Amino acid sequence: MTESPRRGSHRVFLGMAAGVGKTYRMLQEGQAEADRGRDVVIGYLESHGRAETDAQAFGLEIVPRRRVPYRETTVEEMALPELLARAPELCLIDELAHTNAVGVEHPKRWQDVEDVLSAGIDVFSTVNVQHLESLNDQVADLTSTRVRETIPDTVLNSADEVVLVDLTPRALIERLKAGKIYRPDRIEAALNNFFKAENLAALREVALRQVAEEVEAKRLTPAGPSRAERLTYTAAPQAVGERLLALVKLTPTSQRIMRRAYRSSQRLSAELDLLHVAKPGTLTALEQQPDLAAIRRLASVLGAHLIVEEGDSIADVAARVARDRGTTYILMGRPNPRGPLQRLSKPALPYELLRELPGVDLRIVADRTQLPPVSP
Repeated sequence: MTESPRRGSHRVFLGMAAGVGKTYRMLQEGQAEADRGRDVVIGYLESHGRAETDAQAFGLEIVPRRRVPYRETTVEEMALPELLARAPELCLIDELAHTNAVGVEHPKRWQDVEDVLSAGIDVFSTVNVQHLESLNDQVADLTSTRVRETIPDTVLNSADEVVLVDLTPRALIERLKAGKIYRPDRIEAALNNFFKAENLAALREVALRQVAEEVEAKRLTPAGPSRAERLTYTAAPQAVGERLLALVKLTPTSQRIMRRAYRSSQRLSAELDLLHVAKPGTLTALEQQPDLAAIRRLASVLGAHLIVEEGDSIADVAARVARDRGTTYILMGRPNPRGPLQRLSKPALPYELLRELPGVDLRIVADRTQLPPVSP
């Protein structure tokens, strides 16, 4: 029987923003591997015309890009079939969060990387912290810019190594002013928008925290059995751990709740369940709604379990699901405002949940977009 190839190892170079030197560092380390005698190729390089970065690629074989028709133009994409056929020991692949043109094997480049890793090829790749799906709302709050291209957090979580390429905000702004990041005609706009010093300081803190959490998670995860041990390995009963249940509505704000719930579940090392309670008799029609489809897509990206059930009482359904799933922690958005009669006739949802589930922690997530502006 032919043994399947080992999975390649994945090293991700993570930065807080464009221009910190992720691609430069990836190429440096690729060159070092080539000097050690390894077969190294560049699968995709996006230097943005930076001469210093291009210089680091000198001497490394580059798999030619393929040209893909897109609308009324042609775009260049990584040539995945040619790369797999070339089968190097190590491949350097830039811009992990890139969205591919329609018509290639996968919608996203991180999915291409999965194919490369599955073929037994090691990969070095690059990504900025703002492209992590669970940080999408937090980054938008910090920078007033919504990042459209994201990767599932599991891509970073499953990487064998995450290397933080760090630079102070002041040094990055100096690089920008010196024309080392963008063309001269883009510098002023960048300084007045994304590259404000306060934005970069916040993103740097997010990147540092992300890497610290990755290190801590890997430290607390026991090493799995060796390949030989796996042949006879039987999992021992697991200790009872945390399990988080987030209550979601079919509104755009619920995606914010879902991402916050995911971040909380990662910190708690908890499984994440998402619950939407529909009105009785509406479930069939609900399955056709685009809002539910959007929630399902995000749940899939986050690796969460989405549960959709009918019921007259959100509290009753949530309490039943929580007992069935062994929930230890419930997360929800702020309850809708209630009139005087409602307050007299029925307790608010958080109080109902606390009454029904006295042993379960409850957290109400604030909407930070509603914070009052800070006085100068």
